[in-house]
Amino acid sequence: MNNGSVRPIWSAGAVPLRGKPSKRKVAVIHRPAYDDWALPKGKAEPGELLATTAVREVEEESAVQVRLGASLTPQRYPIGAAMKFVTWWVGHAQTWTKLTPNPEVDRVKWMRPDKALKWLTYANDRAVLTEALTYPDTTPLLIVRHAKAVAREKWAKKDHQARHLSKRGQAQLPYIGQILTAFGVTRLRSSPAERCLQTLAPFAKTISRKIKTDPALDDTASDQAVADHIIKLARTVGARGIPTAICSHLLTIPTMLEALDIPPRPMATGSCIILHLDKSGRVAASEWHDTLRAKAR
Repeated sequence: MNNGSVRPIWSAGAVPLRGKPSKRKVAVIHRPAYDDWALPKGKAEPGELLATTAVREVEEESAVQVRLGASLTPQRYPIGAAMKFVTWWVGHAQTWTKLTPNPEVDRVKWMRPDKALKWLTYANDRAVLTEALTYPDTTPLLIVRHAKAVAREKWAKKDHQARHLSKRGQAQLPYIGQILTAFGVTRLRSSPAERCLQTLAPFAKTISRKIKTDPALDDTASDQAVADHIIKLARTVGARGIPTAICSHLLTIPTMLEALDIPPRPMATGSCIILHLDKSGRVAASEWHDTLRAKAR
């Protein structure tokens, strides 16, 4: 039993899937040190969010680059005196190459799920794969609350649209970028407010994309305009299959979520909710990410 004196072990992985649901295949790995067949996962590195860990470990262990999909049931089990926590996602394969055998993993096989369920050595992995197969193909829509801005009472200018990020907000941006990268975001939309644009700007530069401003994402927009806009956007994202992130405000995001039948909850600056949309734009799954808490871990 962990008495609190031993730090927990944080790790993450994903179920690499490719092909249409009727012809799906899953990548499983062989680890020579254990002579077992498993799903790719591994330990988090310092300063790394678990979503980033999952993507990195899948690529390192299977030579498959994935975009994360729906989150799966996390697992925990003892490793000696410590407790190991494993966070899992569906992994939508984007590219894959031939693995160079190494001491950790010497083989990768793409299998039909029914065959993989027989090959996987551990019941935990079989449970993760079984759960992953229950989800349809989805596309993520990330709704980000802008990073920490200069406080209103400290902003001397009349134009609050120009209020920019604070030093604390700037420090949040690499973690927001990790989340957007892990879920394969390629399209960016933002409230016209400077603090929202600044929140997405570093990531936009990284992927060489422009940020489209939408007045309906601003905190001055009417509730009806916000609701109509997010419903239309969700349908577009689901139908076109383009992972999208939008940046908006504390007072506006609850209206968006209610329009999509998602119960809102308090959101810290820099946090986001990820909506996994089916082809009709319906929310098949959702998950919350608080970059500050993740950083603290």
